[in-house]
Amino acid sequence: MKHGERHNGDANPRRRFVGQRVTRLEDPPLVTGRGTYVGNLNFPHQLHMRVVRSTYANAIIRSIDTSAALAHPGCRGVWTGADVADIPPITFRPTSIQGLEPYRQFILARERVRYVGEPIAVVFADDPYVAEDLADLVTMDGEQLPVILSADTPPGEFATGLSTEALVLRKNFGDIEAALRGAFKVVEVDVQVGRHSGVPMENRGALARIDHSRDVLECYGQGKRPHAHRDAVATLIGRSPASMHFYEGHIGGGFGVRGEIYPEDVLVCLAAQRFDRPVKWVEDRRENLLACNHSREQRHVVRGAFDEQGRLLGIDAKLWHDQGAYVRTHGARVPDMAMGTLIGAYHVPSYRTVGYVRMTNKTPAATYRSPGRFESTYACERLMDAAAEQFGLSRIEIRRRNLIPKAAYPYARAMEILDHPVELDSGDFAGLLDKTLVDIRWDELQAQVAARRAKGELVGVGMGFFMEKGGLGPVDGAKVTVDTRGKVQVITGASSIGQGVETVMAQIAADALGVEYRDVKVIHGRTDVLEYGIGSHASRATVMTGGATRMAALNVRRKALEFASRHLVEAPVEMLDIVEGQVVRVDRPGEPGIPIGKVAAALAPSPATVEFGNPGLTAEGWFETAGMTHPYGIHTAVVTVDPDTGATKVERFHVAYDIGCAINPMLVEGQIVGGVAQGLGGALFEEFVYDERGEPLSVTFADYLMPTANEMPPVDVLLTEDAPSPNNALGMKGAGEAGITGVGAAIAAAIDDAIGIPNAITRLPVTPQRLKALLKQHAAASK
Repeated sequence: MKHGERHNGDANPRRRFVGQRVTRLEDPPLVTGRGTYVGNLNFPHQLHMRVVRSTYANAIIRSIDTSAALAHPGCRGVWTGADVADIPPITFRPTSIQGLEPYRQFILARERVRYVGEPIAVVFADDPYVAEDLADLVTMDGEQLPVILSADTPPGEFATGLSTEALVLRKNFGDIEAALRGAFKVVEVDVQVGRHSGVPMENRGALARIDHSRDVLECYGQGKRPHAHRDAVATLIGRSPASMHFYEGHIGGGFGVRGEIYPEDVLVCLAAQRFDRPVKWVEDRRENLLACNHSREQRHVVRGAFDEQGRLLGIDAKLWHDQGAYVRTHGARVPDMAMGTLIGAYHVPSYRTVGYVRMTNKTPAATYRSPGRFESTYACERLMDAAAEQFGLSRIEIRRRNLIPKAAYPYARAMEILDHPVELDSGDFAGLLDKTLVDIRWDELQAQVAARRAKGELVGVGMGFFMEKGGLGPVDGAKVTVDTRGKVQVITGASSIGQGVETVMAQIAADALGVEYRDVKVIHGRTDVLEYGIGSHASRATVMTGGATRMAALNVRRKALEFASRHLVEAPVEMLDIVEGQVVRVDRPGEPGIPIGKVAAALAPSPATVEFGNPGLTAEGWFETAGMTHPYGIHTAVVTVDPDTGATKVERFHVAYDIGCAINPMLVEGQIVGGVAQGLGGALFEEFVYDERGEPLSVTFADYLMPTANEMPPVDVLLTEDAPSPNNALGMKGAGEAGITGVGAAIAAAIDDAIGIPNAITRLPVTPQRLKALLKQHAAASK
């Protein structure tokens, strides 16, 4: 792996730790078996909850028989929808998109079920295995209704007088009709992405209890967005948010799916409140594949209007988004993102897109790592490959002609994504392309591929260009405190979901304050120690929480120097600095300094410190941004295809990514490699399949195929920092989704190239069965 040339987007040049590959601070408990996963947590006298799930894909509930379960001596309670009739449906996060309210999900089904796996009842027992047995005793009698399993077929009826077409979204700018009329060529592609999702190592779980000593309801196991979840659950069950504390703990991966509020999260808290006992729920793997949110399933029809030189005049796109049975926390976030990001890094004078959000009888869909962008990048890049073929240009040249030029940044588009105006903050995509071709030795690679093809191998190379987004605001805060031993505590509203947030925040705080990064302890994922927090999602933590951490650390530094100047050193504040944890005079190098722990001790409550301001060496910091950041990258795949089996082997994968500023390049590279693995799953292996009755067929790892180490190719990463963001002092842009966004596009293009059939791949995942059928069909058509 390589680290590209660095540029400094910060006015403060001091960077002892930022940009360094320092080791992770969060690993010791994880690698020594001391992690606090919710499955490992228990409280005395706790109950275990088990969910009874619908076996119908679409049915009217005639009756739910709980009598056998209630008669069991181990049963402590059974709830159906009637028992929670006072609880409103699960709420959305703030959004300007209206009209989806009738499609929300109740925590237990009422009158109707709409997907296999929908919670219809919960049982409670002292023992988890007894609870599992009790769940088997609850039965439902239903009147089966016809199922809808496709979003691009005519809409049906969701409920009386309510269409399954829940929403039609539109975005546009420029005159697309004029572009289409004036085009030299109009190129069209019709492509689909299959239903798959994030599959964390740790299944979902939650443990709630009432702490009567503090009159607080505690809930453990709330990853990604504990503050938002607390507020939403408090509203649903009728408690004050101040009387609820949510704790994140360790989690085995977030990937978007852990940011949802599920019925089980609400039920556990409600049960703890009603039973006045701790209540624990942990799903099994079948439940996870059946009921954790799905994602990705979309069809895109994209038309590009090109002039004689192959330059885009406009793009006209439609998508059909399979929302599944209900709309939960994320609302229309995925189709909104897909529509807003489809045109990527290209200069597109006019754009029109329509998104049909339709309900089906499948598990509800929501976000998965790079929501909307994996799908839209694949669709847009399929269009560019098709255009290259029709214009007789190389796949690189058609893209180079359409990239937004460096001088055009910041580059505004007259539309919004997630209620934020689109302005691409900085970029030099052509420069990244040049570096990519050098790094992967493009000419040499092409010669190697040609030589292998001459020997009969089906080998090909494909690329996927993508524009990401990160740093979703608008505001985040942090608090930094130095104790009397000079140790630093950073309290943030971020969550640790495996990305290394503790290490990154420590690096930023250490540089801003002037201390050793290992002396910084980062507290996160707890609603009881910070009033506000927006968690970790949307590649935002490094930019937003990092920005707030830096501001808080600079405020502490300023306070320490001003107090020292006035009470400890008798020197002007501009003559002082903090270096390696000591306040020193910059005009007397080598002279012993004052440890900041002593400054903190001197700031203990006293008349002098009260006069100075708040006692203690502590300060808050807030970071605000009006716009998102926009990192970008190029994925390149080299694949071989076995014509006998239809199997695709990825031999090599390369990711070039301009991140603006890499706080810790090692962690960025780790996130990218992990993202590539998940992208390969969606491109080649993973798919939730249903039969014609709406019965899910992919609820075990025998049927839902995930890539293993055996399928992972070597991944080379080229990180560059050529376009730091002007929206924050360090130039950060984010990296959480850099590894996955372009994988589907690159793999599809590489397979096209390998089999020698332009634009052959129109559906992901490219399973061996699909590819073999395609080859067979092509061979028959060629005779």
